[in-house]
Amino acid sequence: MKLSKYLAAALLLIAPATFAAPASDKDDKDEAKRLENAGTVIEEILNVPDNIPQDLLDKARCVVVLPSVVKAAFIVGGSYGRGVMVCRTGEHFRGPWGAPAMYALEGGSIGLQIGGQATDFVILVMNDRGASSLLKSKVKLGADAAVAAGPKGRDAAANTDAYLRAEMLSYSRSRGVFAGISLEGSTLRPDNDANRKLYGKDASAAEIITESKVEAPEAGRKLISRLQKASPTLKP
Repeated sequence: MKLSKYLAAALLLIAPATFAAPASDKDDKDEAKRLENAGTVIEEILNVPDNIPQDLLDKARCVVVLPSVVKAAFIVGGSYGRGVMVCRTGEHFRGPWGAPAMYALEGGSIGLQIGGQATDFVILVMNDRGASSLLKSKVKLGADAAVAAGPKGRDAAANTDAYLRAEMLSYSRSRGVFAGISLEGSTLRPDNDANRKLYGKDASAAEIITESKVEAPEAGRKLISRLQKASPTLKP
């Protein structure tokens, strides 16, 4: 009887150690999967000429991709949509596309509920101020940074009112339909826990994106290479 008690106690002590590692491995795989999904989303969207205008992509400093966001992510006080931001490297974001940083989008109003449909969001960050603000802290779209529904189609001009006023242009894709969408009232922030899991160390979004202190993981290379192919240089 005593032996059985000792054995049971020993199993309780070693159980946490036994099961902790698989949970960590799963977290790592989740972040890599998020990167892979973002790469697939941007590839599919850029393969359709009538989606994001080329001249707007060429002027974008950063691109935020949030794949498969669902209605539950936008209920006030609920969970949030998770994705990734990739920026051009170098001074004033004029270099090639760099390593990805993880970001989270949190709903700010009931209007962001999207009927339970899985929706992909893409946000173009159009100037240095918008990019810099996202690297520092949480940004409330429409208040801390001007955001507008992005124009679409190959003939959409980059000098539209939306482009001139907005620091960010936002798009959505649901059930194959791609359109500009306003995300005013929501917040976008660095996902520090996800960045730590992905890179295996504490690294802020600013360190990942502007200081080139980390190498892009394999899971993010599809996203980076597709953006580099579509828009290799920033155009004034």
